[in-house]
Amino acid sequence: MSPREVELERQTKETRITVRLRLDGTGQGRSSTGIGFLDHMFVTLAKHARFDLELDCTGDLEVDDHHTAEDCALLIGTALDQALGDRRGLRRFGHAYAPLDEALARAVVDLSGRAYASIELGLVRESIGALSCEMIPHIFQSLATAGRLCLHVDVLRGMNDHHKTEAAFKALALALRHAVSRDDFSDIPSTKGVL
Repeated sequence: MSPREVELERQTKETRITVRLRLDGTGQGRSSTGIGFLDHMFVTLAKHARFDLELDCTGDLEVDDHHTAEDCALLIGTALDQALGDRRGLRRFGHAYAPLDEALARAVVDLSGRAYASIELGLVRESIGALSCEMIPHIFQSLATAGRLCLHVDVLRGMNDHHKTEAAFKALALALRHAVSRDDFSDIPSTKGVL
């Protein structure tokens, strides 16, 4: 099988982004977006999914965090979709729970080829560092849309928004790690014959 690695660029009037993603990596992550907490979450995602991820973004942070956060998630999702190819020989489904102290999150993934996201994080703060809390569910939704995957992420309990968000990213990473892994079959895991 060919290596599942993609390098992409995205340039708009609002952001300029490059991403390199290797699905069969070791969890090496580097992210430079100008938003510290966003970088922390993308590095966390790479670490626990065991993806190798390099992300560089120059965005219009003088406006706000929206374009940077959304466009980075879209490009990572696009890279994931392209790295999966025709999705032949994948486990396809993944689910995981991840705790962080008092917070507990669950993520369920289906690499179905159909984009859908249901995100319930229960965040109450306005922002975590320079990342607005309203953008966090949008990051998951943008990743699911561009990655052509079905995604459910729920924070089941927690009091600290940093902990809840980080637990959610860790749960997603663990679910993706399982879903993108290869099984013992070489077919496309769908009765339709295509994903």
